[in-house]
Amino acid sequence: MLIIEREYLVTSIFNSIAKRFGEIFRERRAYVLKYKDNKFVPAVEKILRDNMSEGDSFYVENINGDERQYTMFGRGSTAKVDLLERSCSCRKFDLVKIPCDHAMAVLRSKHGDDYSLRVYDYSFPLYKVEEYLLAYSKSINVVPLESEWHVPQELLDVNIIPSLVVTKPGRKKRKRVKGMGETFKSKRRNKCSLCKTPGHKRTICNNNKL
Repeated sequence: MLIIEREYLVTSIFNSIAKRFGEIFRERRAYVLKYKDNKFVPAVEKILRDNMSEGDSFYVENINGDERQYTMFGRGSTAKVDLLERSCSCRKFDLVKIPCDHAMAVLRSKHGDDYSLRVYDYSFPLYKVEEYLLAYSKSINVVPLESEWHVPQELLDVNIIPSLVVTKPGRKKRKRVKGMGETFKSKRRNKCSLCKTPGHKRTICNNNKL
């Protein structure tokens, strides 16, 4: 993205970044505007439809008899959903904040044919179309010339002193760690003091001379 711009001045690099983000904001706002009649953005609407279709194959049982905790059975697995906490043992409901396929089965069992509209009440409002439009509505301004900067006097009067760092001369010594199956040769070798041959002892050389 910034292969060419990296040779520019710092202000030019920031302006290139701001320009690119401005283009992305306009593209995403125009995309969401096409679906302004939807309640949620298209990607989330698709996830909701898929989860509703998957949830039709689950069997729901209300063990505790309340309208909060339910247990799902199906496809050789079991899941527990808590509608009050908006959580599921599969963790998808907790993390994505959209009813998972297990939660869809619970909503279908609780609300009947009307559950396709109630799923929005259990989804995070951030996925609404108006929230997306609001997020991409603000403009991104470029960096003005330094001559046009208006810096408060109290900031200009601040004297920033760099932190004191004591560095030792030379390269930092690091101890190398042995790799798997690697052995280091010992620097200390058992050499004979007469013939300088490793593995010898001085008594062997003396016997050979005799």
